[in-house]
Amino acid sequence: MPDRLPTSGSVGEWLQFLSSLSTPVIVGFAVLHLLYFVYLRFWCGRDLRILAATLDDYTRTLRYRSVLERSTPLPTQIDAFVQDVNEVLSDPLRTEDRSQCLLRMQVLDEKRSYLDSLKFETAAHTARTMIEAYPLSGVLGTVLAIGSALQADASGVSRASVNLVMERFGDSIWSTFAGLFASVILMFVSSLQEVRFARLTECRAGIREMISRAKRELRLAAHSQESEA
Repeated sequence: MPDRLPTSGSVGEWLQFLSSLSTPVIVGFAVLHLLYFVYLRFWCGRDLRILAATLDDYTRTLRYRSVLERSTPLPTQIDAFVQDVNEVLSDPLRTEDRSQCLLRMQVLDEKRSYLDSLKFETAAHTARTMIEAYPLSGVLGTVLAIGSALQADASGVSRASVNLVMERFGDSIWSTFAGLFASVILMFVSSLQEVRFARLTECRAGIREMISRAKRELRLAAHSQESEA
């Protein structure tokens, strides 16, 4: 990596300068990308905890509900709470639990932000998609090095120009290696997080469906009882 910017306006020197920056820039962005995946994991865990706590509060007054250990994975807890509510909705004889579900619907309506998945899904999609940029960045660094050699002052014989191209190509091949290696590592990290991120999306979809069903069926049942009375 050069210590200073090129002092002349030579295109070849600037191309060589940019080529020498490609490897450290790729490595730096790869490290930031890994930290971004760590941040997404914490974000996902926080949202899962909020969902589980909200449903636990909502189903607290039900006569029969799932009893799970604290070590149970959060997506499993969420699925269990949603199933408890769906069982109440499917059983018209559980009038007390159905009325409690309707009364406590405000628990789910007070903080609807926990169902907002657009920001997280956009961030996760961006993190996955940008992995494809690393191999391209490595190739770009190599192309810049070759371009700088071709733009060099060809005052010597053609053999010297060929040697210059090969020399700079050999130095810049590390940018291609850095891009490919960073891509492989980030793809592995992304694959480890993919299932967890997908489960968060599925949990939100299940909760939305459950809320919609509860409002529809419980309010219709309440109106029917009022009409009969």
